Amino acid sequence: MATAAMGTSTTAIGKVFRQSPNDTLRIGIIGTGDRGSGLIPSINQIGNFEVAACCDVLPFRLEKALGKVDGKAHGYKDYRKLLENPELDAVLVSTPLNTHSKIAMDALDAGKHVYCEKTMAKGFDGIRQLLDRAKKSDRTFQTGHQYHSSRLYTHVVDLIKSGKVGKIAAFECQWNRNGDWRRPVPRPELERLINWRMYREFSGGLLAELCSHQIDFVNWVTGAVPEKVMGMGGIDYWKDGRETYDNIHLIYSYPNGVKAKFTCLTSNAMDDYKIKIMGDKGTIILDYLKAWFYPEGRDKKEIGTVDGVAGATVKWEQGKGIPIEVDHADPSKQALMDFKESVGNGTRPISDVLSGAKAAICVQMGLDAMYQDQIVMWDKNMLL
Repeated sequence: MATAAMGTSTTAIGKVFRQSPNDTLRIGIIGTGDRGSGLIPSINQIGNFEVAACCDVLPFRLEKALGKVDGKAHGYKDYRKLLENPELDAVLVSTPLNTHSKIAMDALDAGKHVYCEKTMAKGFDGIRQLLDRAKKSDRTFQTGHQYHSSRLYTHVVDLIKSGKVGKIAAFECQWNRNGDWRRPVPRPELERLINWRMYREFSGGLLAELCSHQIDFVNWVTGAVPEKVMGMGGIDYWKDGRETYDNIHLIYSYPNGVKAKFTCLTSNAMDDYKIKIMGDKGTIILDYLKAWFYPEGRDKKEIGTVDGVAGATVKWEQGKGIPIEVDHADPSKQALMDFKESVGNGTRPISDVLSGAKAAICVQMGLDAMYQDQIVMWDKNMLL
């Protein structure tokens, strides 16, 4: 099954439109909530990259986003009007999850390059349709799993694949917070528009909005997809009318006996965000911007060389293991830089439609496992 899932070739993704790397890439932001508007300052800092349009159905969000743009950008209430703008080369889709597939497909049909925020699409039909459309397009499609662009994460993946932790036994991933995860609502009728993450019609909840990044990482490290998933969750703390769970606990089973656990809480923030890659030679722990190596057995606490390329001698940090030090930019900004480079050079993004589809399928499998209280198997036909 893993072989079948990995069988889609680079050429099957479609030809990529090429423009001069020196040209200015003009992008439109569709969906200017916290994420969409939050990426505008990063785009402002990237050379030959500018926000030329913004779109949102909520006027106060649109106005706030336009105020962050360096220079002048057009404002739209209807994304279809934005797509008609011939001056735009690309769009960034950061709308509620249930709209990703339709908007991204419309953007490709309009001849725009697409940066689609994670999770790439909601539901198996939406995932399959967007994957098929992107394969047939000559435009660049990048999925917003920004840790795929992190030079630290890339370095860690290289270390793991070179045997640093030995034979992988398990991944333990968490993303814990202590808060209701809500956004303030100025008027009651805007509840579902603003807090769409709380409602199953629009959202995959914590699994799609947070854990999807870590699922993408496990897929990346293993070079595989899970064979099956089991899990549970509940609305056990925040009794406020939400439909998506306020805590989730899942186990994904990968080939060769590798198990990956994912936990997300909203009533306890202990250790915040963390990924553990556990092998018979050691463990690597990752947070947002840093990583540490813990050797196993007789090599424990041994001062050594973690970075074989740089040849940097590192020291054990008490309680932290051996730090893995790599110069790297903010992952979200780096992902935008990579997107611009892919468009300019006509190269395939490192977080492309295929890796995005795999992560999205994993998310939907996990949701089905929790909501239907069953073990969900990988469907080998999903990516054919």
